[in-house]
Amino acid sequence: MKKLCVFCGARSGNRPAYRTAAQAFGTALVHAKWDLVYGGGRVGLMGEVAQAALDAGGYVTGIIPGFLHSREAVHPGLQVCHTVGDLFERKSMMLEISDAFVALPGGVGTYDELLEVIAWRQLRQLNKPIGLLNVDNFFAPWLGALAHAATEGFIAQAEIDGLLVAATPEELLAKLVQSTP
Repeated sequence: MKKLCVFCGARSGNRPAYRTAAQAFGTALVHAKWDLVYGGGRVGLMGEVAQAALDAGGYVTGIIPGFLHSREAVHPGLQVCHTVGDLFERKSMMLEISDAFVALPGGVGTYDELLEVIAWRQLRQLNKPIGLLNVDNFFAPWLGALAHAATEGFIAQAEIDGLLVAATPEELLAKLVQSTP
């Protein structure tokens, strides 16, 4: 089984569509024969994705820094949960064990993780697909900022074009399957 790392919010956001999409994505990734790798918590969208994957019979690996154990409440149903020293170690392990990456709506942590994998790919240290589940056009302003950076000569347009963007879990997972060796 291939491992799909999901970055998303430790909060649920203001729109019910975010929670619904996170649950649908967790179920769909299991049906598409992916194992889930994620931040290990049971709160927010990350908890929704993990619970949906578990409910669908999926295999879920959490990676959580020790200092977040109480804040994000480690999900009790995970098959594997790695406790690491800090966020850098978490991202490193996620990069190492995952075959592809997907971001759902989230905040600063989500963008940090997403930008890290994009930067690694830009530097040719990573050759794995990166996708965005663009629920209710959540990522449109951010993609606009990236496009502006490309127009200003700071990012190659090919880096942006290489992102797999879709509005539904099924569409995004189909793109990932086509892009994963």
